[in-house]
Amino acid sequence: MSTDTIRERKDALRKQAHANRNAQENKDDLSRRIVGAFMALPEYAHASTVMFYIDVRSEVRTRHDLELALQSGKTIVVPWCNDDGELEMFRLASMDELELGMYRILEPRKELRGLPEKQVRAAELDLIMVPGVGFDRRGARMGHGKGYYDKLLQHARPDTPLVALAFECQLFEEIPVADHDIFMDKIITEEHVYTGQGRT
Repeated sequence: MSTDTIRERKDALRKQAHANRNAQENKDDLSRRIVGAFMALPEYAHASTVMFYIDVRSEVRTRHDLELALQSGKTIVVPWCNDDGELEMFRLASMDELELGMYRILEPRKELRGLPEKQVRAAELDLIMVPGVGFDRRGARMGHGKGYYDKLLQHARPDTPLVALAFECQLFEEIPVADHDIFMDKIITEEHVYTGQGRT
């Protein structure tokens, strides 16, 4: 399949996935169930440093459970997007360290981002929670097309599990993939924990 064909198919699936996700009812209740399943994973129990994404728009909502994660004794890390369009990671100690930024996205406060003790490298992460627009049950992931997470995940340790959160309505029969696409180890929905093929 050519690069252009993959892009066209992804664009069509992306539109459908956004529509499905926007129409999803009971997002708060379902999100709590999904994040609860994430925090019940053995991978979560074994991890010392865990990256949570902070939900944007109609994504599976994680912010309600961040407080609980912060009380777990684990090091909790959240990503934020710098001016170069790359994700950096922030060691989160309190919800007070977050503020509404551009596009009303909850992100680390500007005055804290540059502090050395707040900066975390991808290689330090023991478990990574990954958002996405659409997935298939093999673990193929489709993001917004900007490649933010693809770049971040390339720097993760090979043994660090990649676990995506999604509503069941975001799953498709098959997501077209290119050579650089990274497969998830698990995808958690409100109904199942799917085992993906991961990075091979």
